[in-house]
Amino acid sequence: MRGEPTCPRCGDRVRAPGLFSDAWQCAAHGPVHPVQPALPPSIDALSVCVSRAVVPVWMPWPLPLSWLYTGVACAGDERSGGRAAVVACSGPAPLGGPGELLLISEEPAVGLGARFAGVEGPDPAPLMEVDRSPHAKVHAAGRPTPLWRLRDTPEDRAVFAGEALGLWLWAVVWPEEAGLMMYDELVLTDLREAGAEIDLIPCGALSPKLLG
Repeated sequence: MRGEPTCPRCGDRVRAPGLFSDAWQCAAHGPVHPVQPALPPSIDALSVCVSRAVVPVWMPWPLPLSWLYTGVACAGDERSGGRAAVVACSGPAPLGGPGELLLISEEPAVGLGARFAGVEGPDPAPLMEVDRSPHAKVHAAGRPTPLWRLRDTPEDRAVFAGEALGLWLWAVVWPEEAGLMMYDELVLTDLREAGAEIDLIPCGALSPKLLG
């Protein structure tokens, strides 16, 4: 059964626009861009999110060895388009066992990245020590992109954040020790620019991390 839109910041249900407001409303956070229910990991579902997104839809490409695409979700509606996008990938962690990676791109103040990171939001800046050297780098849209590991995050995950194409980029990795993969300078592709290559993406089962 298809779920209902939720608040990007807390995951609670949101009230649809009506007579007195043209925005989706969260009881705790006011007007928000609603998170649509996570789509199962198929190329058709991914293409739907990509076509609606007005932010990058980041994916490591090529994927790390034996990793799979495991789901996607967007924040926004048909009028606003996708103002945030999260892509899930799963595979073997560097030190053994299963690993999970969520890549979130979002406009300021949306709060979807903070929700998956398990931190107070909506943006990562208060938890980033940008006066220190970045902890990791990725190549996003062909450009070196520094990421800082956020402090005061839950112990079960590693959280990195930075800016790419003028928008927030979050990387949330489970378990915490699997954060080592972020030191390998992953190459991220904006799937809005992928063209026919999108058909080559290997799919797995829906990541439970997208349902949290």
